[in-house]
Amino acid sequence: MADEITETSQTVAAGQLRAFIERVERLEEEKKTISDDIKDVYAEMKGTGFDTKAVRTIIRLRKKDQAERQEEEAILDLYLAALGMA
Repeated sequence: MADEITETSQTVAAGQLRAFIERVERLEEEKKTISDDIKDVYAEMKGTGFDTKAVRTIIRLRKKDQAERQEEEAILDLYLAALGMA
């Protein structure tokens, strides 16, 4: 009887593990598809004459709130001044 419970528990655990792994694999595939789509958009931007490096910087900055951006800019200005570049 105890062996049957242990075997059933192992079967259930293996089934759960397989389900988790399959979910992660599906999400990884979706992530790859999305990544490819993003690359396509950047290629399209570049093809129409936009500077994709500047666009990437804008996207990175838009993820931050205003205070965080201002603090980052202030530190950058300070470092540039210290190096005689500002």
